[in-house]
Amino acid sequence: MDIAAFLAQHGIEARRHEHPPVMTVEESERLVPSLPGAKTKNLFLRDKKGTRHFLVTVPHDVAVDLNALGARIGAGRLGFASAERLQRHLGITPGSVSLLALVNDTSHAVEFVIDRTLWDAGAVHAHPLVNTATLVIPHAALERFLAATGHSPHIVDIPTAGAA
Repeated sequence: MDIAAFLAQHGIEARRHEHPPVMTVEESERLVPSLPGAKTKNLFLRDKKGTRHFLVTVPHDVAVDLNALGARIGAGRLGFASAERLQRHLGITPGSVSLLALVNDTSHAVEFVIDRTLWDAGAVHAHPLVNTATLVIPHAALERFLAATGHSPHIVDIPTAGAA
């Protein structure tokens, strides 16, 4: 899917910023210029049986407690999904995981979970399906994107590792 064409077709405005490829939050901190909005990281997870898949978007500096998150969203034990599952469900490769990959989930096999602080932010950052650019997406544009892809956000207070 051509994400730029999809965004334009649906009147979703987002500012694009090019940068060197980034695979980790640490690389992003070094290589992505300071941009308005909330920095994010994305986890592609599956339940223990591999029947439910989740794209979880959290603030870039949060360590997620996967066991507590699984309980909170009624999914039981969660683990990271394979690169093969990532490609099959979201059409992307590791390092390019982004909430914008929901555009490729036309069968709605992936549940979208977003941290409440990001949902409440004025804008969020997202890779445009490649890790050599970052889009700044205003909240209203995020809502339009999710509506256009047919995904309802599960807005959750994401449990953090080490939290009580």
